[in-house]
Amino acid sequence: MPKFDVSKRDLERLVGREFTVEEWEDLFLYAKCELDDVWEENGQIYFKADSKDTNRPDLWSAEGIARQVRWALGFRKGLPKYEVEKSDVTVYVDEKLKDIRPYGVYAIVEGLSIDEEALRQMINLQEKVALTFGRRRREVAIGIFDFDKVKPPIYYRAAEKTEKFVPLGFEEELTLEEILEKHEKGREYGHLIRDKPYYPLLVDSEGNVLSMPPIINSETTGRVTTETKNVFVDITGWDLNKIMLALNVVVTALAERGGRIKSVRVVYPDFEVVTPDLTPKSFEVELDYIRKLAGLDLSDEEIKELLERMMYEVTLEDGKAKLLYPAFRDDIMHARDVLEDVLIAYGYNEIEPEEPELAVRGRGDKFVEFEDAVRELMVGYGLQEVMTFNLTNREAQYEKMNLPCGEHPEECRDYFSNPPAELVEIENPISPKWSALRSWLLPSLLDFLSQNTHEEYPQRLFEVGKATLIDESREAKTISESKLAVALAHPRVTFTEAKEILDSVMRHLGFEYELEEVEHPSFIPGRAGRIVVNGETIGVIGEVHPGVLEKWGIEMPVAGFELFLRPLYTEPYL
Repeated sequence: MPKFDVSKRDLERLVGREFTVEEWEDLFLYAKCELDDVWEENGQIYFKADSKDTNRPDLWSAEGIARQVRWALGFRKGLPKYEVEKSDVTVYVDEKLKDIRPYGVYAIVEGLSIDEEALRQMINLQEKVALTFGRRRREVAIGIFDFDKVKPPIYYRAAEKTEKFVPLGFEEELTLEEILEKHEKGREYGHLIRDKPYYPLLVDSEGNVLSMPPIINSETTGRVTTETKNVFVDITGWDLNKIMLALNVVVTALAERGGRIKSVRVVYPDFEVVTPDLTPKSFEVELDYIRKLAGLDLSDEEIKELLERMMYEVTLEDGKAKLLYPAFRDDIMHARDVLEDVLIAYGYNEIEPEEPELAVRGRGDKFVEFEDAVRELMVGYGLQEVMTFNLTNREAQYEKMNLPCGEHPEECRDYFSNPPAELVEIENPISPKWSALRSWLLPSLLDFLSQNTHEEYPQRLFEVGKATLIDESREAKTISESKLAVALAHPRVTFTEAKEILDSVMRHLGFEYELEEVEHPSFIPGRAGRIVVNGETIGVIGEVHPGVLEKWGIEMPVAGFELFLRPLYTEPYL
């Protein structure tokens, strides 16, 4: 969870009122943060805020916390409104960036008065959004520049690796390749673009470099100081919706400092957009649903008042609340998300607890205890546990794994065991990346390895997680099965190493098993086998095919296995 430092004086300047340290402990809860530490430095009191929500990057700065507190205390209510003036600035995006880092969105914020605390928060917000929300700059990278040093129009283009500029913190020009080797940020984030034929570069009309996304800004325009009055904001990534949200977070935070937001026209090869887009988002919720799950006897007007204190514009109609909420939020996906805001505004500490009257005594689920025992066993082999998302997409599950399931799902029956591995897909996914429930775990481990190719080897991973499969015999048509997956990556890894771990797992769980050679497109021919227990195929083991590794961008050999855990759940664990 993101942690960041804020000045008590700066927070109170933004809120418009002073509070005691003890009062701030409660006020941070409105912003879904906890007060982790308090200290004094140069006569000022500082707080370390520990955010408890990775879906609310708008709350990861002094500006976001202060805004939330102002509304929660009733100093303001309803939907925050930010004016966006039109500018004549255009950014042109190069078609060659399509497979390198395809999207960029931009804005101008003028009339800023930046002191040391404001500058510290600006840098903090950039880092936290790019690190956590942006997955270490892979999906979101942010640059903020002194706009008075920029000469529009601006070009986001693919550059030759031999081009030069002075990176932030340096005095001499370096080629783009040299930056990846010599600059601290180049060494840290260079793996994101190192294997690309070109490197991204943001330049103005006079050829002056603004930045090399997602690595480093230039020393000329990328150093913002307390003398800076007008800034240009640049955000790049792979998902246009995600970087648009990040842009909204950054520019509205700067607007809380008195800045005036101006739009930028962004021209792509086949479309164009104007950014930022601060159009409010809408949602609708049943008022009785709020009352029932909150367990509170709230009137319609009381619910409306609580929601207005959480920055919603509320219209009550036919037992429902029709809501508008700020464009810097993207976490309202279910009525429970609105319920949470109602409870935050009401105050969790104000809710009187009631002890439930139960005629039974609770206990741990035995199969869950069995899963935990398997996890402890795998850790004992020196493997690192990872927890990846159940949501995935067809490309990751099929195409990158060399499987023909997309066009011929019946051919996948032999690759997984019954039920067949037809994907359960989401009808209206928020993102194409999260458009289906996974039917096996090994692609998730390969995805993890692909994002950590810059880390030291060997990398020895395992996951105990859920796979969702089609089961026509059930009314719900799907079944969620617990599985164990292992992936071993290092230069000398072999089928034998994976099998040794499998042998030990089976021995500890008290099972004998057989291996039957199988031709599986995800694995090297002759180095893959079915795992069979009591005549039932429960999994697969093998050395991952080089074509699969290439699709994932993994240059290291990988071996592993995956199996269902339910058939191995026996009497000792009941």
